[in-house]
Amino acid sequence: MSNFRSTMLNLPPVVKNLLIINALMLLGTWVLGQTGVDLSKILGLHFFKSEYFMPFQFVTHMFMHANITHLFFNMFALFMFGRVLESVWGPKRFLIYYMLTGLGAAALHTFVLWLDYSSLMKAFTAFSNTPTPELFSSIIKDALGKPAAWVYEFADKWADNPDSLAYANQGIEIAHRAITESINVTTVGASGAVFGILLAFGMLFPNTELMLLFPPIPIKAKYFVIGYGVIELYMGFQQSAGDNVAHFAHLGGMLFGFILIKYWNKHSNRFY
Repeated sequence: MSNFRSTMLNLPPVVKNLLIINALMLLGTWVLGQTGVDLSKILGLHFFKSEYFMPFQFVTHMFMHANITHLFFNMFALFMFGRVLESVWGPKRFLIYYMLTGLGAAALHTFVLWLDYSSLMKAFTAFSNTPTPELFSSIIKDALGKPAAWVYEFADKWADNPDSLAYANQGIEIAHRAITESINVTTVGASGAVFGILLAFGMLFPNTELMLLFPPIPIKAKYFVIGYGVIELYMGFQQSAGDNVAHFAHLGGMLFGFILIKYWNKHSNRFY
């Protein structure tokens, strides 16, 4: 216990306060959840077309987490790499970097959601004009990834009676509800800013060796960051069914971190 207290006291101020705030926000989510208040829905980031969207969510979502595991891995990375960066940059620059990479991650994530939404609405318009079971199944899959079993059962029944006006109208209604559900998904977590921190560590200390857990081998920070970025890019475009990770938010944190570091390096004499 004394070692833990000593470690916390020796942490640089921004990292320490970020750890405390994120932990308190998860605790608050649990406590308020017992009273029927969904704090994640209020403070988590929603797509701007969602009825639940509020501009402040671009900031507040960075301090919300889905569960203890989600919180632990983000805060562990912040603890491991953030304290090094804050010691090098100082509290002011580190906090600016953390917040801007988090906002950049949210911006890229929202842009990708807008591209998906625009494509989905274009398909929905075509489907509404000419409703067919095949177009219905395609839209539902794109909107929900893994729809409930009854949706497939409905599509099968419609396919057996493709000229039914009742099935067509019901299909349009279900598809519209699916799109609405897809844009009401909440995004939470500090992962965008954390990936920005990983990127910064790899750029500032490229040859520092990190020990991987799986497999347990050492790897230089620059290769670790590049490999992680490639994996996130692949996963982002893969869009596997049931994958609820905001991969482009991670990439956004790395992208904006790269731009910010390059800018600082070029204009270092202008930053205090």
